[in-house]
Amino acid sequence: MILLIGGEKGGTGKSTIATNIAVNLAHQQKEVVIIDCDPQGTATKWLSRRNKLFPNLPKVFSIQKTGDIYDTSIDMSHRYKYVIIDAGGRDSEELRTAMVACNKMYIPLKASQPDIETTNHIIQLIKLARTLNPKLLAFTMISMASTNHVLKENQEAILLLSKLNIAKTSNVIIHERKVYRDAIADGKGIMEYDNIKAKNEIMQLFEEIFCNE
Repeated sequence: MILLIGGEKGGTGKSTIATNIAVNLAHQQKEVVIIDCDPQGTATKWLSRRNKLFPNLPKVFSIQKTGDIYDTSIDMSHRYKYVIIDAGGRDSEELRTAMVACNKMYIPLKASQPDIETTNHIIQLIKLARTLNPKLLAFTMISMASTNHVLKENQEAILLLSKLNIAKTSNVIIHERKVYRDAIADGKGIMEYDNIKAKNEIMQLFEEIFCNE
């Protein structure tokens, strides 16, 4: 399976989601590789820290690749059961070719007007990708959401996203929590901490992604 975590908006937690899904797979003894297409190399740096500081934790593999990543994605899918593509937050050659290669795509968005407005263009990219990859499944999701339950912005954003007829809306919300930042900095996954709320979020997303596996 090739899973793409991507979109046009930066700073929405794509690397956080990609690394945590990879860790969950690794803990299930699955072979998983991350293709890091982000110029910032967040996932690559995360994995370097993981390998150095925690060599006994379940293994995650990664490669860095820019430009046209279609052939690389297909090649990696023959070597690993699970390929996770961490694409940068912009319309790029990496994003477009990944959309043609992947089975499933998740588009993390903040519950803000600027983020929601980017969906118009990403929907056009999904339509374009489906001319070559008609089985592409695309999901929008709210990420880095406020934990203030009084605010209605999360629900309002989900309502707007649910009106899109090209991409489905994930049932999972990933909230802004310090433990996610700690995990990236430490080279670990959320399931390797004791934060129940964050672990539940990642597990719910994991189960949604792989419900038909």
